[in-house]
Amino acid sequence: MPEKDKLYLVPLSEIRRIRNNSRFLDPFSRAEMLAQVLRINILYMIKNAGSGHIGTSFSAIDIMTWLWLYGMNTPNTNSPNADMFFSSKGHDVPALYAGLTALEYLPFDQIHQLRRLNGLPGHPDIHTPYIATNTGPLGMGISKAKGMAIANRLNNSKGRVFVLTGDGELQEGQFWESLQGAVNLKLGNIVAIVDHNKIQSDTWVEETSSLGKIEEKIKSFGWFVQSIDGHNFSEIAESLNLCLVEKDVPKMIIANTTKGRGVSFMEEMWKDGLYKFHSGAPSDEDYYKALEELLEKTNILLVTAGIAPAELEPADKPVSKPVSAQAENLIRAYGQELVYIGDQRKDVIVLDADLVKDTGLLPFKNKFPDRFVECGIAEQDMVSTAGGLALRDKLPIVHSFECFLSTRANEQLYNNATEKTKIIYVGSLAGILPAGPGHSHQSVRGISALGSIPGLVMIQPCNELETKMALNWAVYNNPESTYIRLVTIPVETNYSLPASYTNHLLIPGQGVRVWKSKTNSITVATVAYGPVMLREAVKATQILETDVSNFIQADVFNFPWLNRVDTTWALETLGQYDLIVIVDDHYKLLGLGNIIATVFGINRVPNKDSNPKMLLLGLEEIPACGQNNEVLKYHSLNAESIAEKIGKII
Repeated sequence: MPEKDKLYLVPLSEIRRIRNNSRFLDPFSRAEMLAQVLRINILYMIKNAGSGHIGTSFSAIDIMTWLWLYGMNTPNTNSPNADMFFSSKGHDVPALYAGLTALEYLPFDQIHQLRRLNGLPGHPDIHTPYIATNTGPLGMGISKAKGMAIANRLNNSKGRVFVLTGDGELQEGQFWESLQGAVNLKLGNIVAIVDHNKIQSDTWVEETSSLGKIEEKIKSFGWFVQSIDGHNFSEIAESLNLCLVEKDVPKMIIANTTKGRGVSFMEEMWKDGLYKFHSGAPSDEDYYKALEELLEKTNILLVTAGIAPAELEPADKPVSKPVSAQAENLIRAYGQELVYIGDQRKDVIVLDADLVKDTGLLPFKNKFPDRFVECGIAEQDMVSTAGGLALRDKLPIVHSFECFLSTRANEQLYNNATEKTKIIYVGSLAGILPAGPGHSHQSVRGISALGSIPGLVMIQPCNELETKMALNWAVYNNPESTYIRLVTIPVETNYSLPASYTNHLLIPGQGVRVWKSKTNSITVATVAYGPVMLREAVKATQILETDVSNFIQADVFNFPWLNRVDTTWALETLGQYDLIVIVDDHYKLLGLGNIIATVFGINRVPNKDSNPKMLLLGLEEIPACGQNNEVLKYHSLNAESIAEKIGKII
């Protein structure tokens, strides 16, 4: 039995041994054997990374294994007739990485680098070899495959394009938009495969937005459609062979699979109706239970084929600091306050986009099921539904990850604004952290995407208390629409809000000082918002104060208003400093820093010879994927980097 103080993987030497000894087996047995080995390595990668998507990786690995072993011609290379493969859902990229390292397309050592800086990104990125396209936002897959297929035709290439989609992804409108054009263009070199595991992130697809008779629907567009067992290698092979017969029409294979395939307890829906293993790393207990089950199944296949059992290689467990009980959990606080408001306001209707757990909505859903609307993976539909509710005197509160809500439904948000109704939007997973999922989920452009929408006030609270204050202000005091931007990860903070602030209503466009220097000869004001950047700003000030060789003191202001600045407050309060430092959890371009700088660019501070200098900090490139601390440092947004930049200016 593996020891409980280590993690385990199947090393390359063992994979080579198994591959070589199984070369005389029939292709189906060989593929099944390799897929079982890869499940062990997928489990290791996600546990070692601390996050990832096990369920969909396990459901898709059999399809990927067959394609990369037997199904494609010189896959994902620059060869003239090379076939291309990519997964549109992207969550299953650990499965692809496990296969690419096992087949030695990627250096095997990268198996240890999932979700690490300069390692393997949490969602596919083309800067990794053999990754054909970036993914993350769902529904784009067949559209991108169409572009590749058209290019192949123009280049006289016979290469096919294989695209794997999820079944929850089929709720996205772009998926259905892409079907007819592929038929009209006679793109017969597209083979789409649906990983039909019937569970989306939280619950059953059937309960969220039923696909109905999916084969008949897709056939009606003119596609050649087959339905198979996605874990039966004989059926996978036969379906791909049939695709070769049909020349001028695109093909769709509905592969019926099981989410979490290979580990019995990961294949189950919990009694509360929610799936536990969509995202995140398994607990230690679940990790070792899953490893034991996978190893037993793998060795049964090996021994039955006359091959010695697999030898696992131990690896050190990553050192992870447990989350402090004092850490600020904004999502939890938000969910609690939403229930309280739901009791008071019967006109509140809550809408969700398949993220009920991640956005803190389970308490509201359980208490007020008749006022909870699960819209599925369809932000545009959700936001317009909210628009209709608002037109009938309801107060809709809309939820999704900000990376999708602020962009995919941008046009619908603007349309609602033109009707001048009141809607509250809540974008979770806002900002650069967590950094592990990669740039598709690191939402660092929400201010620029939404900030100019008329009648929409944007707020980002810095702790649990301000989160509750922001929600109450949006419900009871703001006559217009509100967008609340929430950091998802728990954050240990080093500041507190003064009682004089928390005992009063929020005042739009005004900040509050959360860190006061020890002297009155202050020259620097640092402005930040949200728990991550405000924490780093306060820590940077502490560093500057203790650096005897470069002694600088500063005041730090929490400024939760992302697209509103009270000009009088800014000039009278921030204007008294010689240097204003603004730390954005956003791209520096068109972030809060630009908005505040504009105030000082067109106004003069009364009774001063000159306005303060400005130092704007924020992201200046696409955010990196990795561990949280290393990514903050990479982008010079950690406390030490902020302190260094302030020191150079002073």
